[in-house]
This record gives sequence, C-alpha cells and structure tokens, in this order.
Amino acid sequence: MRRDHLYFMNLAMKLALRARGRTLPNPSVGALVVKDGRIIGRGYHKKAGLSHAEVIALDEAGRKARGSSLYVTLEPCHHYGRTPPCVEAIIARGIRKVYIGIKDPNSLTNGKSISKLRNNGIEVEVGLLRAEIEESLEWFIKFQKTRLPFVVGKVAQTLDGKVATAQGESKWITAAETRKFSHKERDAFDAILVGIDTVLADDPGLNGSTKNKRLKKIIIDSTLRIPLSAKLFLNTKPQDCFVATTQAASSKKVESLRRLGVNVLVSTAIEGRVDLFGVFKQLGERGISHVLIEGGAKILGSALRGDLVDKMHFYFAGKILNDAKALSSINGGVCHRLAEAVSLSQLKFQPLGKDFLVTGYVHRNR
Repeated sequence: MRRDHLYFMNLAMKLALRARGRTLPNPSVGALVVKDGRIIGRGYHKKAGLSHAEVIALDEAGRKARGSSLYVTLEPCHHYGRTPPCVEAIIARGIRKVYIGIKDPNSLTNGKSISKLRNNGIEVEVGLLRAEIEESLEWFIKFQKTRLPFVVGKVAQTLDGKVATAQGESKWITAAETRKFSHKERDAFDAILVGIDTVLADDPGLNGSTKNKRLKKIIIDSTLRIPLSAKLFLNTKPQDCFVATTQAASSKKVESLRRLGVNVLVSTAIEGRVDLFGVFKQLGERGISHVLIEGGAKILGSALRGDLVDKMHFYFAGKILNDAKALSSINGGVCHRLAEAVSLSQLKFQPLGKDFLVTGYVHRNR
C-alpha cells in the first residue's frame, strides 16, 4: 500500500472527527476527492439530515471529479433515508476508484454499495486504516449489530479508588483542566446516565460543553424520588429526559412527569431495582446509540455486573485519601475470587496536567 493512500484516508478520518457526537444516530464520516495527487474536494457529514460527506466532497470537486479517486471512511450508503443514496452520486460523477475505510455494518448497505460500484466498472479497495476507523465508530458498529447502545462508564477518582470522603466531600477530586476535558468528552455521546442518588446529592445539570450539544439525560430511579425542580430539567427539552423506574413508583408521580413531556420508562424490578438491560433495550429502540454512565458507584457497579458496559474511562487525580470509609468509585456486588474480577483490555494512558486518564475495553469471556 502506497503511503499517499494512507495519508489521504487519515485526512478523511480527521475530517470525520470534526463532527464527533453531532451526527447521531448517523455515523461521522469524512471524504476526499483526489486527482493527480491533489485534493480537489473535501467533505464530512455535519448533522443527521444534512448532505453526506461524499456528496459534499463531490460538489466541491465539481466537473473535475470525473476520473478521480474518492477516499471515504465508511462505505457509501445504498439506501434512501433523509438523503438519496451516495453510491448513485459517486457513479454519476464518473469517479474512477473508491478507497473505503470500513464496510457499513448497517444491513441496508453492508457491502451492497461496494458491489454496485464494482458492477459499474469502478475499482474499490476496502480496509485502509480499518482499526482506527472502527475504533472511532465503535458505538455505531455495536448499535447496528445489536440495536443496543455502546456504553462507557466514567469515573473520576483518587489513586486509591475513592470518589469522595466518608463525609461525602467530592469537589473537587480532579483538577479544573481535567474537568474541562471530561466535560467536553460528553459531547461525543448521545446520552448521559446517572442514578437518582447522584441527582439528589449533586443536582447536576448533565449538559454538554456547548449549547449546541443536546444530550439526552437518563435517570435510574427505582421509586421515583426525582424532584420536579431538578436542575437537569432546566434549559432542555422534556422529551430529551428519560426517567427509568419500576412498578413500585407512584402512579401520580409518573403522570406528573409525563405531563411535563418527560419520558418515563417503567421496567421490571430485579431485587427491587430497575432492570438496566431492559432500560438499554428500550433506549436502543428509541435510537439512542451511545451512552455515558457518570454515576454513581452502585449504578456503574450494577451495569458492570450485568455485563452492560463496553468501555471504561478512569480519570485519576494524584491524590490518596487513605480512608477505608471513604466512598469507592464502583460498588456493585461481591467479588470472592480474583477470577471474578472485571478485566480491561487495550488499555491506554493519557496525561492530563496534574491528572491522567486510563481507558480500556471491558473484557468478556464469551
């Protein structure tokens, strides 16, 4: 593989990442039109309902597109959605060769565009920067295959795994620079999920880093203790709020929330608590594909115990509380043997000023 092909695909991937978190439920895609070694068209999908990356790049290239090469991070769509199939535009513009990062996992396309391009005499090569692009679209790939959201658990803790003192003081474990970084990371997600204890203790807004990012807010509340005055309901659309509860909740409270426009998800109870798998299934049915769990320790522990978490983000502060009664970051059950511990794979380390971030995938023995 010539280096210039990797160079152009890398540029296309960087274009795609400009819209990270803004295209949901669509994937973020980047595209380049190249002729005689020169880029004559660039494009990336900016928002669901707007033109796709390939069409934008082809429009910028104009008539010069005929006989050129197209680099695109994801297989062009084959079906009609909010926009026409991109594969038709590629054929109509006279593209000579198409380099594709990964095949589209969506069953409506999934190799169909590749076959159609080849049947129309267009050369196609698949797999440039496959691993990197798959990682950037891991949430989309899982959602298309399972119709369940890709779930990331987030924790900000001391080096000895504590999120607050025994008296409940937690502001602030990590430095301002780290909090700013993690707040911006919310924007990559479709929704943010917390338990009712976090709502009652901190009254968080659960917003993205900018007003343009509309995060859906999911609250796990088995007995519906959430106050109607909670800050998370402010400056947001009620339909973007989901409260998951059980049949033990007051029917009056359920109706009060629904009258406000809030989505109330009533699920079966497991040991008196909300069935998280049932919640994620309902969220998937509503097109929610990428969820960040931000708290608290019991919710995250329960999700890990239920094998519902795909990836973990640990923000570590260079501090040690050295107190057995201090609150731990994860608390979801009992582990009698090391063999029962949750393992993480593909660990990555990222310095963040005084703090650092460790990410890893939850390893499953399946």
